[in-house]
Amino acid sequence: MQAREIRTWTTEEIQRRLEEAYREFFVLRGEEASGRLEDYNRIRAVKRDIARMKTILRERELSAELIEGEGDGEGTA
Repeated sequence: MQAREIRTWTTEEIQRRLEEAYREFFVLRGEEASGRLEDYNRIRAVKRDIARMKTILRERELSAELIEGEGDGEGTA
């Protein structure tokens, strides 16, 4: 999945899919440890998807803080 696609999702949907990705990552790590994992590249892809989703959630959090901070009159000048 690409960041462009993730940005079209709602915050709640990103959080839901992030939980699913963490579950999948946990299962893949278990399969790797037991020697049953066939596609080792899937672990890498899931880790990157998790990172993308967390990055976009953080971007939204920071932009919300910036918008809230504009109205309180506290400047750094």
